[in-house]
Amino acid sequence: MAISPMLAKYARQMAEKHRLGFPLLLDPGNQVTGQFGLGYAFPDYLREVYLKFGLDLPRFNGDDSWTLPLPARCIVTPDGIVRHAEVGTDYTIRPEPEATVSFLRELQAGKQD
Repeated sequence: MAISPMLAKYARQMAEKHRLGFPLLLDPGNQVTGQFGLGYAFPDYLREVYLKFGLDLPRFNGDDSWTLPLPARCIVTPDGIVRHAEVGTDYTIRPEPEATVSFLRELQAGKQD
């Protein structure tokens, strides 16, 4: 699953455009993101740059916080235990899926306890 601060109508459009094959959960106001300390607040100069490119986060997210979640990937087992977590400090760089898939395979094979 993925978590997004976008308003529902924009999240649906994005999910359809990118043909997401997993659930996209909504986090209005980045409430969950904030609870985990995974939010990134845009500095003023970067807000101006985004607006010049027509990227209006307040319109898409429905608030004027100018925050986005940091890219993170967590593996949580059905018993609620976090088995693996990756968090990037650069919101433009996403964790590589190959490492996550490899970890999942090891976990399924019982190599990660």
